[in-house]
Amino acid sequence: MSGKSLNKKYVGYHAALAPYSMWALLFILVPLLFIGYYAFTDNNFAFTTENIMRFFTATSNILNNDGTTIEVRTYILIFMRSLKLAGISTFICLIFGYPMAYIMARSTEKAQKSMMTLIMIPMWMNFLIRTYAWMTILQDKGIFNNIIGKFGLEPMHIIGTEAAVIIGMVYDYFPYMILPIYSIMAKMDLNLIEAAKDLGCGNISVLRRVILPLSMPGVISGITMVLIPSISTFYISQKLGNGKFLLIGDVIEGQYVSNNLHFAAAIAFILMIILLICMALVKYITAKYVYGGE
Repeated sequence: MSGKSLNKKYVGYHAALAPYSMWALLFILVPLLFIGYYAFTDNNFAFTTENIMRFFTATSNILNNDGTTIEVRTYILIFMRSLKLAGISTFICLIFGYPMAYIMARSTEKAQKSMMTLIMIPMWMNFLIRTYAWMTILQDKGIFNNIIGKFGLEPMHIIGTEAAVIIGMVYDYFPYMILPIYSIMAKMDLNLIEAAKDLGCGNISVLRRVILPLSMPGVISGITMVLIPSISTFYISQKLGNGKFLLIGDVIEGQYVSNNLHFAAAIAFILMIILLICMALVKYITAKYVYGGE
């Protein structure tokens, strides 16, 4: 291919990328710049680090089990609770999503389409409607307790607990775990699995030495796509948690509603930095210990 043809080809690539580049600039980069600007300014738009320091230093007193009070870092505690629930939800999605993605990838084309449709159907409904549906299912006199009551079991109080929030997160974000893993596994070369078995690997060894390393890009993408929205969610915790405990997304939304835009931006900025650091660590650990890179 001549140099002239190559130049035309690259010009075509750049022209095709132009719409996405413009979209990313307007709706990703510019909002992030505004968040950073508001995070480091006060109400008079003068530079300050007070908003950032407030997240780490604000304290409150809570009642201990023995009747005494202890002082805790308010927003750090809320963030750790958000991270805990998001981590549990992501782990559950991974445990159930990985084998489902493998089954889909090894099924016939017709079966793959059917399973994909079943996974995507809930995503066609509005997020709010899906959350309200789980409120109806999990409430004290809801569908779930009516069903277990038929078997003579005592009703369970689920709505307004952390378990209800985790159920809502898993249900809403489960497809985001399956689809990236499935897309990688569907392209996996089956000859590698056959070669591993011919060399004496059992099913567990094939999974650990071949399938898992090759599917790791999909696993990382799935974890990222579930963990990030789970940490920052607020509607699920408000409805399924009955507002009994705050998550970091609730705090950001509350500060925004109260017109504390600078502090809301500071929390969002800190959350973004923490998530970027976590993603970089996951990528580094994966590259070093899974792929054997530096």
